[in-house]
Amino acid sequence: MNIMLLYGTETGNAEMLAEDIMSELEGDHEVECRNLSDFSPDEFDAGRLHMIICSSYGDGELPASAQPFAEALKAAAPDLKGIHFGIFGLGDREYEETFGFGSGTLAELLIAHGAVQIGERITHDASGSDMAEDVAFPWASQIVTLAEEKIGEVA
Repeated sequence: MNIMLLYGTETGNAEMLAEDIMSELEGDHEVECRNLSDFSPDEFDAGRLHMIICSSYGDGELPASAQPFAEALKAAAPDLKGIHFGIFGLGDREYEETFGFGSGTLAELLIAHGAVQIGERITHDASGSDMAEDVAFPWASQIVTLAEEKIGEVA
């Protein structure tokens, strides 16, 4: 499967996790990893699975590197019908009122423009006992399996 792995980060944690996921997947799949700040909404490709790793920042806002992408998405209002994505969030339950808002905001924007979310949006809790990789690797594997079924139906 051809996978575009995108990340939105403020402190680098989402980038590190995205790179770890890429290392985990690239033996069996063609994987490209990019910062959302360097990705334009017109680059979405219906033949690829888009996996997004996004943190939250401040009061549940998008991290700095995801903000230009979100603004471009709102301004361009592209038709993302046929685009499939999975999304994984990074957050901290100590901020329960805004836990996971960054990834949730991106998911809502993509769905509003016609993209289809594959699988459940998972948000890792930095205050929990699990390492982010221990949650993200099984999530990524499941998203790829679901995408192979879903994208295969469309192709």
